[in-house]
Amino acid sequence: MFDGFFNWMFGPVMGLPAPLNLFIISFILTGAITLAYKYLTDQGKMKELKDEMKNMQKKMKEMKDQPDKVMSMQKDAMKKNMEYMKHSMKPMLFTFVPIIIVFGWLRSYFDIQAAAGTPFSFFGLSWLWSYIIFSLVISIVLRKIMKVN
Repeated sequence: MFDGFFNWMFGPVMGLPAPLNLFIISFILTGAITLAYKYLTDQGKMKELKDEMKNMQKKMKEMKDQPDKVMSMQKDAMKKNMEYMKHSMKPMLFTFVPIIIVFGWLRSYFDIQAAAGTPFSFFGLSWLWSYIIFSLVISIVLRKIMKVN
């Protein structure tokens, strides 16, 4: 459905040798997701919630010999965690459908390459596993650089 658009958009990148082409695609997609996450969430609130959860975990470790207090703190920690997750869902809702569409195109692209006799392989991993590894590493680096919580 979007093959023409993605072939036009990513064609020059896909002309590069594998796995470099997939690394660049991973960088573009992960960068877009990280930007969406940064600008669609309240970063101050996210940092505050993260710090509160970290402090609660520290206090729970200190009170491990007082199970009633730990249980009470765990309930509070769960509330904070749910609030954190609620805030982080917004960017996921905006990026989920476009990413699924791009993944469909990537799958068909690499299926065509495999049928033509040049299957993707990066240290024996398929394109999907390679993408996951690339995007995890890129995400960690970009989040540090962009100061995303």
